Amino acid sequence: MAKATTPKVPVKYLVIHCTDTPEGRHITSDDIRRWHLKERGWKQVGYTDMIHLDGRVERLVENNDDAYVDGWEITNGALGHNSHSRHIVYVGGRARNNRTPADTRTPAQVEALTRIIKKFNELAPNAKIIGHRDLNKAKACPSFDVKAFVKEIGIKQ
Repeated sequence: MAKATTPKVPVKYLVIHCTDTPEGRHITSDDIRRWHLKERGWKQVGYTDMIHLDGRVERLVENNDDAYVDGWEITNGALGHNSHSRHIVYVGGRARNNRTPADTRTPAQVEALTRIIKKFNELAPNAKIIGHRDLNKAKACPSFDVKAFVKEIGIKQ
């Protein structure tokens, strides 16, 4: 894949998302691609990485894992914030009844998210780690308080 020559932009945010799917429901990268590319008509999916129920982290969009967002790395996670943000999604975020938002992270997802956040914080210590709802108050996503979680795992922002 040829990489665009747009300038690098320092990462301002690591934005945590949920798939907004019922607790325990398995989601694939094909599901994400269908929802974002086919159904919404986006040019790119919304997330760089997806954390599966078992804690496995799947790369959805190529990324060089540095403290900058290159033009070819931009995902569509949060309108107005994509050119300076990296977006991560965990599978879940809704109660089993599919009616209400809920923190459905499995222990394996919490462990994977902790690793991702700590690595990101080392890479881009000046960037903020936030939830999608911190950028869009109309959303419950990611269905837990990211700022409290970040503090709980020992990262000061």
